[in-house]
Amino acid sequence: MAKSKIEWTETTWNPVTGCTKVSPGCKHCYAEVLAHRLQLMGQNNYRNGFELTLQEHVLEKPLSWRRPQTVFVNSMSDLFHDRIPDQYIERVFDVMRRADWHEFQVLTKRADRLEQLGATLEWSSNVWMGVSVESAQYVSRIEHLRRTPARTKFLSVEPLLGPLPALDLTGIDWVIVGGESGHGARPMQESWVLDVREQCLRFGVAFFFKQWGGVNKKAAGRLLEGRTWDEMPKTKKLSEPSCAIQTSLL
Repeated sequence: MAKSKIEWTETTWNPVTGCTKVSPGCKHCYAEVLAHRLQLMGQNNYRNGFELTLQEHVLEKPLSWRRPQTVFVNSMSDLFHDRIPDQYIERVFDVMRRADWHEFQVLTKRADRLEQLGATLEWSSNVWMGVSVESAQYVSRIEHLRRTPARTKFLSVEPLLGPLPALDLTGIDWVIVGGESGHGARPMQESWVLDVREQCLRFGVAFFFKQWGGVNKKAAGRLLEGRTWDEMPKTKKLSEPSCAIQTSLL
Protein backbone atom coordinates (compact mmCIF):
# COMPACT_ATOMS: atom_id res chain seq x y z
CA MET A 1 0.00 0.00 0.00
CA ALA A 2 1.40 3.41 -0.97
CA LYS A 3 1.38 6.06 1.73
CA SER A 4 0.46 9.69 1.14
CA LYS A 5 2.67 12.54 2.29
CA ILE A 6 -0.41 14.57 3.24
CA GLU A 7 -0.30 14.80 7.02
CA TRP A 8 -4.00 14.17 7.69
CA THR A 9 -4.54 11.10 5.53
CA GLU A 10 -2.90 7.77 4.72
CA THR A 11 -3.36 7.21 1.02
CA THR A 12 -5.02 8.78 -2.03
CA TRP A 13 -7.48 7.45 -4.60
CA ASN A 14 -8.16 9.41 -7.78
CA PRO A 15 -11.13 8.06 -9.79
CA VAL A 16 -11.05 11.52 -11.42
CA THR A 17 -8.04 13.67 -12.30
CA GLY A 18 -7.93 17.28 -13.47
CA CYS A 19 -9.98 20.29 -12.49
CA THR A 20 -10.63 24.00 -13.15
CA LYS A 21 -10.13 26.99 -10.87
CA VAL A 22 -13.23 28.13 -9.00
CA SER A 23 -12.03 30.53 -6.26
CA PRO A 24 -8.86 32.32 -5.01
CA GLY A 25 -7.70 29.27 -3.09
CA CYS A 26 -7.08 27.58 -6.46
CA LYS A 27 -4.56 30.17 -7.66
CA HIS A 28 -1.45 28.10 -6.91
CA CYS A 29 -3.00 24.64 -7.19
CA TYR A 30 -0.45 21.96 -6.28
CA ALA A 31 -2.44 19.33 -8.21
CA GLU A 32 -2.21 21.30 -11.46
CA VAL A 33 1.57 21.61 -11.18
CA LEU A 34 1.95 17.94 -10.28
CA ALA A 35 -0.37 16.77 -13.08
CA HIS A 36 1.69 18.55 -15.73
CA ARG A 37 4.89 17.12 -14.25
CA LEU A 38 3.44 13.61 -14.38
CA GLN A 39 2.29 14.20 -17.94
CA LEU A 40 5.86 15.05 -18.95
CA MET A 41 7.04 11.89 -17.19
CA GLY A 42 4.69 9.86 -19.40
CA GLN A 43 2.31 8.62 -16.67
CA ASN A 44 -0.77 7.41 -18.51
CA ASN A 45 -3.31 8.66 -15.95
CA TYR A 46 -2.07 12.19 -16.66
CA ARG A 47 -1.87 11.96 -20.44
CA ASN A 48 -4.40 14.83 -20.54
CA GLY A 49 -2.43 16.91 -18.06
CA PHE A 50 -4.86 18.75 -15.80
CA GLU A 51 -7.85 18.35 -18.10
CA LEU A 52 -10.72 16.72 -16.22
CA THR A 53 -10.54 12.97 -16.92
CA LEU A 54 -12.61 10.09 -15.52
CA GLN A 55 -10.26 7.27 -14.46
CA GLU A 56 -12.69 4.36 -14.58
CA HIS A 57 -9.90 1.77 -14.46
CA VAL A 58 -9.11 2.72 -10.83
CA LEU A 59 -12.71 3.09 -9.72
CA GLU A 60 -12.79 -0.17 -7.75
CA LYS A 61 -9.19 -0.11 -6.49
CA PRO A 62 -10.09 0.42 -2.80
CA LEU A 63 -11.94 -2.91 -2.84
CA SER A 64 -8.58 -4.66 -3.36
CA TRP A 65 -6.87 -2.89 -0.45
CA ARG A 66 -7.37 -5.28 2.43
CA ARG A 67 -5.69 -3.29 5.21
CA PRO A 68 -8.04 -0.56 6.51
CA GLN A 69 -6.92 2.87 5.32
CA THR A 70 -7.89 6.50 5.64
CA VAL A 71 -8.29 7.44 1.97
CA PHE A 72 -8.33 10.97 0.54
CA VAL A 73 -10.64 10.85 -2.49
CA ASN A 74 -9.62 12.85 -5.57
CA SER A 75 -6.54 14.62 -4.25
CA MET A 76 -5.98 15.56 -7.91
CA SER A 77 -9.51 16.78 -8.68
CA ASP A 78 -12.87 17.74 -7.18
CA LEU A 79 -15.52 15.01 -7.10
CA PHE A 80 -18.35 17.58 -7.35
CA HIS A 81 -16.99 19.38 -10.42
CA ASP A 82 -19.90 20.29 -12.68
CA ARG A 83 -18.49 18.25 -15.58
CA ILE A 84 -18.52 14.97 -13.66
CA PRO A 85 -21.78 13.11 -14.39
CA ASP A 86 -24.13 12.46 -11.48
CA GLN A 87 -24.02 8.75 -12.28
CA TYR A 88 -20.24 8.65 -11.95
CA ILE A 89 -20.36 10.33 -8.54
CA GLU A 90 -22.94 7.73 -7.51
CA ARG A 91 -20.53 4.98 -8.61
CA VAL A 92 -17.76 6.49 -6.47
CA PHE A 93 -20.09 6.55 -3.48
CA ASP A 94 -21.09 2.94 -4.18
CA VAL A 95 -17.44 1.84 -4.04
CA MET A 96 -16.97 3.71 -0.75
CA ARG A 97 -20.05 1.99 0.65
CA ARG A 98 -18.81 -1.45 -0.36
CA ALA A 99 -15.26 -0.82 0.89
CA ASP A 100 -16.60 -0.25 4.39
CA TRP A 101 -13.36 -1.19 6.16
CA HIS A 102 -11.80 2.08 4.92
CA GLU A 103 -12.56 5.67 5.93
CA PHE A 104 -12.93 7.99 2.90
CA GLN A 105 -12.26 11.74 3.03
CA VAL A 106 -13.98 13.73 0.27
CA LEU A 107 -13.21 17.45 -0.11
CA THR A 108 -14.86 19.97 -2.43
CA LYS A 109 -15.07 23.66 -3.24
CA ARG A 110 -18.33 23.04 -5.17
CA ALA A 111 -20.46 23.06 -2.04
CA ASP A 112 -23.63 24.08 -3.86
CA ARG A 113 -23.53 20.97 -6.05
CA LEU A 114 -22.62 18.90 -3.00
CA GLU A 115 -25.83 19.96 -1.30
CA GLN A 116 -27.85 19.53 -4.48
CA LEU A 117 -26.73 15.91 -4.94
CA GLY A 118 -26.49 15.13 -1.24
CA ALA A 119 -30.09 14.01 -0.86
CA THR A 120 -29.79 11.56 -3.77
CA LEU A 121 -26.50 9.89 -2.76
CA GLU A 122 -26.17 6.84 -0.51
CA TRP A 123 -24.10 8.10 2.44
CA SER A 124 -22.35 5.29 4.26
CA SER A 125 -20.96 6.08 7.70
CA ASN A 126 -17.33 5.71 6.54
CA VAL A 127 -17.52 8.78 4.27
CA TRP A 128 -16.15 12.02 5.73
CA MET A 129 -17.33 15.06 3.77
CA GLY A 130 -15.47 18.35 3.77
CA VAL A 131 -15.48 21.76 2.10
CA SER A 132 -12.61 24.19 1.55
CA VAL A 133 -12.97 27.64 3.16
CA GLU A 134 -9.99 29.83 2.32
CA SER A 135 -11.45 33.17 3.41
CA ALA A 136 -14.53 34.78 4.94
CA GLN A 137 -15.97 35.20 1.45
CA TYR A 138 -16.56 31.45 1.27
CA VAL A 139 -18.00 30.58 4.68
CA SER A 140 -21.35 29.92 2.97
CA ARG A 141 -19.85 26.60 1.86
CA ILE A 142 -20.14 25.47 5.48
CA GLU A 143 -23.91 25.82 5.43
CA HIS A 144 -24.13 23.73 2.25
CA LEU A 145 -22.04 21.05 3.97
CA ARG A 146 -24.14 21.18 7.12
CA ARG A 147 -27.25 20.32 5.08
CA THR A 148 -25.78 17.04 3.77
CA PRO A 149 -26.40 13.63 5.39
CA ALA A 150 -22.67 12.98 5.92
CA ARG A 151 -21.97 11.57 9.38
CA THR A 152 -18.52 13.19 9.66
CA LYS A 153 -18.18 16.77 8.39
CA PHE A 154 -14.95 18.74 8.14
CA LEU A 155 -13.42 21.97 6.89
CA SER A 156 -10.14 22.42 5.05
CA VAL A 157 -9.02 25.96 5.83
CA GLU A 158 -6.08 25.79 3.44
CA PRO A 159 -4.66 27.95 2.12
CA LEU A 160 -5.90 30.32 4.81
CA LEU A 161 -5.92 33.69 3.02
CA GLY A 162 -7.56 35.88 5.65
CA PRO A 163 -9.20 35.93 9.07
CA LEU A 164 -12.26 33.77 9.74
CA PRO A 165 -14.00 35.41 12.70
CA ALA A 166 -17.30 34.21 14.13
CA LEU A 167 -17.38 30.82 12.41
CA ASP A 168 -20.46 28.73 13.06
CA LEU A 169 -19.00 25.27 13.65
CA THR A 170 -22.28 23.66 14.68
CA GLY A 171 -22.33 20.12 13.31
CA ILE A 172 -18.68 20.27 12.19
CA ASP A 173 -16.38 17.52 13.48
CA TRP A 174 -12.93 18.56 12.28
CA VAL A 175 -11.04 21.63 11.00
CA ILE A 176 -7.72 21.48 9.12
CA VAL A 177 -5.73 24.74 8.86
CA GLY A 178 -2.70 25.36 6.67
CA GLY A 179 -0.75 28.04 4.90
CA GLU A 180 -0.01 28.10 1.20
CA SER A 181 3.31 26.65 0.08
CA GLY A 182 5.55 26.85 -2.96
CA HIS A 183 6.52 29.62 -5.35
CA GLY A 184 4.40 32.76 -4.89
CA ALA A 185 2.85 31.50 -1.66
CA ARG A 186 0.58 34.08 -0.05
CA PRO A 187 1.41 34.73 3.63
CA MET A 188 -0.72 33.54 6.52
CA GLN A 189 -0.83 35.42 9.82
CA GLU A 190 -0.47 33.57 13.11
CA SER A 191 -3.41 35.50 14.58
CA TRP A 192 -5.72 34.01 11.94
CA VAL A 193 -4.66 30.47 12.89
CA LEU A 194 -4.95 31.08 16.62
CA ASP A 195 -8.44 32.52 16.19
CA VAL A 196 -9.63 29.44 14.28
CA ARG A 197 -8.06 27.19 16.91
CA GLU A 198 -9.83 29.04 19.72
CA GLN A 199 -13.15 28.75 17.91
CA CYS A 200 -12.58 24.99 17.53
CA LEU A 201 -11.87 24.73 21.26
CA ARG A 202 -15.10 26.60 22.08
CA PHE A 203 -17.18 24.35 19.83
CA GLY A 204 -15.39 21.15 20.85
CA VAL A 205 -14.20 20.55 17.27
CA ALA A 206 -11.01 18.60 16.50
CA PHE A 207 -8.26 20.95 15.25
CA PHE A 208 -5.43 19.92 12.90
CA PHE A 209 -2.66 22.39 12.01
CA LYS A 210 -1.06 21.15 8.79
CA GLN A 211 1.67 23.68 8.01
CA TRP A 212 2.83 27.29 7.97
CA GLY A 213 3.68 26.93 4.28
CA GLY A 214 5.78 29.48 2.44
CA VAL A 215 8.44 28.88 -0.19
CA ASN A 216 10.18 26.33 2.06
CA LYS A 217 7.37 24.66 3.97
CA LYS A 218 9.68 22.05 5.49
CA ALA A 219 11.78 24.74 7.14
CA ALA A 220 8.68 26.64 8.30
CA GLY A 221 7.36 23.48 9.92
CA ARG A 222 3.99 22.98 11.59
CA LEU A 223 4.48 23.93 15.22
CA LEU A 224 1.86 26.28 16.63
CA GLU A 225 2.86 27.92 19.91
CA GLY A 226 5.50 25.26 20.41
CA ARG A 227 3.45 22.13 19.73
CA THR A 228 1.84 20.13 16.96
CA TRP A 229 -1.93 19.94 16.65
CA ASP A 230 -2.90 16.57 15.16
CA GLU A 231 -6.43 16.18 16.45
CA MET A 232 -8.75 13.93 14.45
CA PRO A 233 -12.53 13.52 14.51
CA LYS A 234 -13.70 11.00 17.10
CA THR A 235 -14.86 8.55 14.44
CA LYS A 236 -11.31 7.41 13.69
CA LYS A 237 -7.66 8.16 14.38
CA LEU A 238 -4.91 7.63 11.83
CA SER A 239 -3.03 4.39 12.30
CA GLU A 240 0.66 4.35 13.05
CA PRO A 241 2.73 5.15 9.93
CA SER A 242 4.18 2.24 8.05
CA CYS A 243 7.51 2.26 6.22
CA ALA A 244 8.03 5.32 4.03
CA ILE A 245 7.04 4.68 0.43
CA GLN A 246 5.95 6.88 -2.44
CA THR A 247 2.67 8.79 -2.48
CA SER A 248 -0.15 6.98 -4.26
CA LEU A 249 -1.12 8.67 -7.51
CA LEU A 250 -3.85 6.26 -8.61
